[in-house]
Amino acid sequence: MQGEDSRLSMTRRDLLRLIGLSAGGAAMYAAMNRLGHAAESPYQGTPVLQGAPRGTTVLILGAGLAGMVAAYELRQAGYKVQVLEYNHRPGGRNWTLRGGDTYTELGGFTQHCRFDRGLYLNPGPWRIPYHHRGLLDYCKKLRIPLEPFVQINHNAYLHSAKAFGGKPQRFRAINADYRGHVAELLSKTTQQGKLDTQVTKEDQALLLDSLRRWGALDKNYAYVAGARASNRRGYDKEPGGGLSAKPTDSQPMQLHDVLRSHLWSGLNDGEGYEFQTTLLQPVGGMGRIGEAFGRQLEGLIRYNAKVTAIQQDEGGVTVSYEDARHPGAVHTAHADWCICTIPLSILAQIPMNVSTAMADAIGAVPYAASVKVGLQFKRRFWEEDEGIYGGITLTDLPINTIAYPSCDLNRPGKGVLLGAYLYGLDAYQFTAMNPDERVRRVVEYGSQIHSQYRQEFENGIAVAWHRAPFTLGCFATWSDELRAKHYENLCQIDGRIALAGEHASYLPAWQEGAVTSALDLITRIHQRVVAGGAA
Repeated sequence: MQGEDSRLSMTRRDLLRLIGLSAGGAAMYAAMNRLGHAAESPYQGTPVLQGAPRGTTVLILGAGLAGMVAAYELRQAGYKVQVLEYNHRPGGRNWTLRGGDTYTELGGFTQHCRFDRGLYLNPGPWRIPYHHRGLLDYCKKLRIPLEPFVQINHNAYLHSAKAFGGKPQRFRAINADYRGHVAELLSKTTQQGKLDTQVTKEDQALLLDSLRRWGALDKNYAYVAGARASNRRGYDKEPGGGLSAKPTDSQPMQLHDVLRSHLWSGLNDGEGYEFQTTLLQPVGGMGRIGEAFGRQLEGLIRYNAKVTAIQQDEGGVTVSYEDARHPGAVHTAHADWCICTIPLSILAQIPMNVSTAMADAIGAVPYAASVKVGLQFKRRFWEEDEGIYGGITLTDLPINTIAYPSCDLNRPGKGVLLGAYLYGLDAYQFTAMNPDERVRRVVEYGSQIHSQYRQEFENGIAVAWHRAPFTLGCFATWSDELRAKHYENLCQIDGRIALAGEHASYLPAWQEGAVTSALDLITRIHQRVVAGGAA
């Protein structure tokens, strides 16, 4: 009996946690908003910058989205702008790897992307929420075509190596069975009159009706095999036409099995504010945005420029830099003002005479560990064999995520999956591997979900962000304590130097944070310039 009671107690705890999922999206958003990981964009259009003194110069460090947005708007306002960029390309973390591209990470490992024409991996950002209005506005201005990004696919998988013998389960089946069993339990509670003091009789009747519909319950408020449940979780034999048309209903999993699998933890993946429908992506890869900005700013960006020192005085800012490909000779650039968008993980290592408060802020913010791995396969087996068109499979294996391309749906030929999106300790472990080993491990893990991996795999590429020489990490990871102590100091104009980027926003890791940070900063710098100085 003790073991039985223990199992029952575990089930109750899990059940309470499950029921909490109905409010989980809001709760998770509130927590993320506190930490600065989710918030609605404040974008209300680009600022109107009028009255800039003729000949005022601005030096921008970094041609990521923050730097290029600043350069684009300041040039429009009449400022003389120059941009120094470490990479040989624009975009920063706005980046797409395509066939023929070469990437060298710290440690000297060079990867040659061998994807077929038209196939790609976004190592950095890969989706745009509908409410990131600043980024969407620039996509419209720069005429970058967008297409839907599929976040939730009911036919994708939820997988645990410890549940159901390691067999992946369709999202729709776990979703239907979780909702069905919880709806049945709540309907029993309602029918037993246990809500009399909280809900009126009229509302109880409405609640019962809503639970029956929400959970696909039968007329007796039971979640059982039948047409209602199969219409949610799928059929053992699909309905069709002719003499063999009659479908066969599928059998729901038992509540105990659903609870113990812990697969329900993936059901709210699309509920967080940043992941709600509709999400978008540029046609041809996220890097199309950086590339379009780069064309607009042609002649203003000096590529392969590695900043080595930043010094300011009352007359302006002088930046020392060298050729990233051939270090040695030191060059300098001077301007009245400097907007620095270099990631803090890099900037903390560059000599710069700013206030102690800003210097402390720059050195205080850690960067997240993340690894992305793209895999090319001989055919799009996830569509042809399993009917998965876009969306994401979640797993408790170290690879964490398999994302299916939202583009070129139902086309014949090869395809590229995001075979892994690792975080935390798993990301650190994979970062310590060489790129070939990362790809090999991802194929090995992914084969536990898709048996076709071994036969269909052709080539892959792996980007470990802590080995990226231009970021040394994926994105800034603020905490409540760090924000309270350092955020305002980080965002201040310090003499003639100021910082912008996703790290200087309440939208870290999102491109919208970089865009809105840049617009906020250039507005404040312009006001100071028009007012007459750096005081």
